[in-house]
Amino acid sequence: MTRRDLIQKVILGTTSLIIIPEAFTSCSKDNTDPGGGNGNGGGGGTNIILDLTAAANVALNTSGGTVISKGVIIANTGNNVFIAIDSVCTHMGCTIGYSLAANNFPCPCHGSVYSTTGAVLNGPATIGLKSYPVSKSGNILTVSLT
Repeated sequence: MTRRDLIQKVILGTTSLIIIPEAFTSCSKDNTDPGGGNGNGGGGGTNIILDLTAAANVALNTSGGTVISKGVIIANTGNNVFIAIDSVCTHMGCTIGYSLAANNFPCPCHGSVYSTTGAVLNGPATIGLKSYPVSKSGNILTVSLT
């Protein structure tokens, strides 16, 4: 092995150690907590608490608006009805969105579509998403993760 071959292999190996893990984490669940103001954000609690007056959650005040917290997408389906399901497509791990017009959750990567209960409506995904109960009290939404 020449010195040049050794240097090339070291550079290639080092680059792989940096780039490959980053590529895998880009498809992982979004664990952001847009804030609820009561200390339940992050850390695997049993509830997601969202204050609808908080700047990070104002999208939920509009029909079709969504927020992602602890890997769960919460959507306002209109008429003060909120639903919550896992936010990561079971096919390839992309983050899903919500379509108010179709009242479903499409995946932008490969076309899978989930119902408001998390059932697969259109593949290639074959496994549904978990749904969670949502309650509203005043300006506070509570998503029960248990």
